[in-house]
Parts: sequence; C-alpha cells; structure tokens
Amino acid sequence: MKIDGIVGPKTKLRLWKATKHWTPEMTKEKPKGPVLKRGARGGGVWELQGRLGFLGFYTGKIDGVYGNRTYHAVRLFQYRFGMKIDGIAGPETMAKLRKATRNYAPKKARKAFTLPKSSHGFSKSDINLLARAVYAEGRGEPYVGQVAIAAVILNRVDSSQFPNTVPGIIYQPLAFESVADGQIWMEPDETARKAVMDAINGWDPSGGALYYFNPARSTSKWIWSRPIIKRIGKHVFCK
Repeated sequence: MKIDGIVGPKTKLRLWKATKHWTPEMTKEKPKGPVLKRGARGGGVWELQGRLGFLGFYTGKIDGVYGNRTYHAVRLFQYRFGMKIDGIAGPETMAKLRKATRNYAPKKARKAFTLPKSSHGFSKSDINLLARAVYAEGRGEPYVGQVAIAAVILNRVDSSQFPNTVPGIIYQPLAFESVADGQIWMEPDETARKAVMDAINGWDPSGGALYYFNPARSTSKWIWSRPIIKRIGKHVFCK
C-alpha cells in the first residue's frame, strides 16, 4: 500500500479484512511495572542500562542515571524491535528487553566503551551509519557539503515529519539513493566521520534544510517545489 501513515478508507478496509476474526478478548493483558524515563535513578535504570549494553544498544557507563544516552539507547531498541519509539522504558519495553536478554547477568554484561562527550547521546552505531551515509552520498563534495548532508539527516531526526532515529531516517523507503543502490555499505573515510561529528556538535551549513538533491540527476518535479535555501557543491539544499 501507499506508505503515508494515514488511515484512510482503503487502509481501514484492508485492516478490517486482515483482522475480521479478531475480538477484544484476544488482546493480551499488558505487562505491569514501573515506568522509567529521563531523570529516573536507581536499580531499575541499572538493570535497563545493563540489558541494553548486553545487546549493544547502550554504550555508556552503567551508573543508574536515566540520561540522554540511555534515552537514545531505549529509542534504538524500540526501533529495532518494532515498538512505539518514545524513549520511555515502560512495562512493555522492559518485558520485551528481558525476553531478548534471557542470558543476561550483571557480571556478564559487556564492558561499556565511552564515546566522545561530543556524541550528544548518539550511539556508536548511529555515528557509523551517519558516516556511511555521508560518504556514500557526498564523497567528492567539498567538506562543508558533507557536513551539510549530515546536518540534513539530524534535522530530520528532530522534525515531526520524519522518523525520529538515525536508522529510521536513513532506511526510510526511497529516502536515499545510496541505500537503494547499496553504496551505503561502503566503508566511510575519516573525512566523512569528521563531518558527522561537526554536524552533531551543532554546525549546520545547510541552514536548517530537510532535503537536498543533485539538479543534474534529480527527476522529481516535487523536490523543485521545495523552498531552496542554498547550493553547496553539486547539491541544492531546501526546506
């Protein structure tokens, strides 16, 4: 079906046909328990961080403090496991996490590694994926243009118009040509990695753009309808 997030008549009909044998009694009882979110402290957060670290989603210090890095780790876990992405470790998230980490024990938890303070809560996998995207989309472009590409992706993460995780943005269907043609899997160079960190640290040469395109290659009439902000190298950046 057309992927637009709108439950129109066609979507309703398709959903009804697919679930016509469903009854409310079939709904499983929701798990119960505490809700952990930013600002929380204590043993529950220790367990949360440990289990997320066991799976590789959390890469910070296990300190029992629900900070920015824990928040982004929870969001990444929710994204990968097909859950509602809100960064809150409620009963359903914790139940799914415990099921995914049956073999977890505190003494077996992976030793956490520390990212630069300038990572602002983004995980190592987020940063690596951003670098892959910048390299695949912008190699050969001036450095400022590569930073601008990274900034566009981060601007989308912050926008309500797009998915709110780095993987969600980059793997969104038809969003990036490099994903469609497989170039996203090329190993990024140090220039791309540096461009990502500059963007994470607040440099946005795109001027707040949410889109960019190469006029010489674009066949979309719609993209030309977007308000243009500036041109950097071969790319046009727009809202």
